[in-house]
Amino acid sequence: MSIRMPISRLAGRLSHTQRSISTRPRPATTIPRAARQQYQQRSYSSEPPRANNPNKVKFWPFFAIIGLGSAGYIGLVNRRKDTAPAPGGSHPNTPATEVAGPVFSPNDVTVLFVLGGPGAGKGTQCAKLVEKHGFTHLSAGDLLRAEQDRPGSQFGDLIRDYIKNGLIVPMEVTVKLLENAMVDALKAKGATKGRFLIDGFPRKLDQAYKFEDTVCPAKLVLFFDCPEKVMEERLLERGKTSGRADDNAESIRKRFRVFVETSMPVVDYYEKQGKVVKVEAVTSPDDVFSTTQKRLRERLGADF
Repeated sequence: MSIRMPISRLAGRLSHTQRSISTRPRPATTIPRAARQQYQQRSYSSEPPRANNPNKVKFWPFFAIIGLGSAGYIGLVNRRKDTAPAPGGSHPNTPATEVAGPVFSPNDVTVLFVLGGPGAGKGTQCAKLVEKHGFTHLSAGDLLRAEQDRPGSQFGDLIRDYIKNGLIVPMEVTVKLLENAMVDALKAKGATKGRFLIDGFPRKLDQAYKFEDTVCPAKLVLFFDCPEKVMEERLLERGKTSGRADDNAESIRKRFRVFVETSMPVVDYYEKQGKVVKVEAVTSPDDVFSTTQKRLRERLGADF
């Protein structure tokens, strides 16, 4: 018995079967109807309609909160930078401000840098110049040691570690200490003019540039030249009574190396400008002072 099927119906079935084979890897009967509807519904988007996900988490408020918090933190850090306390001086809590040009004019303030290796006798000669000629003596080393022992100093530990290891303290600290000390000295005298011996500074060229740009240009550099062997003997002898942490053989040798590598270029720099007054510092303190006075009279005048 044969079953007849209209040709048009058979052709339609064959055509439908051919399309299914060519476009789908598996027979259509293996995909449930519900799955086909879901596939057709999502074919134009990777996200389902909102109506099907009422509990979807919204992330944009979290990003907004994080952004506002970051902006507030950055603002707080910048405000703290602007109000950082200055080291030492009469105004340790004064907000830091940028000053255009030097604080002091060379017409009002005379600055002599006093350089020489550790143990060359800088402090001794400065004391004599203060007594005989009325200079104000500022020792960069003494100011740093005083700052490291000042209660509440934010630079105390940093300075202590640098000095102990014979290293150079960051210039911003030293320059600010010197500036404050100069201001205090002039206020104490009720004067606007003065003469300063700045002992043991600058120890690097960047310190020299910074000081002259922000505090005052130097008039001269008084350089006490002394052999390393003589300086070491003096320092070891001084260490017996000074109580200084850097008056020991290891620190002394480190200080010699630092001086040769970093401070001698400062002397060379000012010597090219004709500002160096060189004095041999091997003989007795009185003989060295006599030579110092003679050299300064030649540069500053008889009644300097």
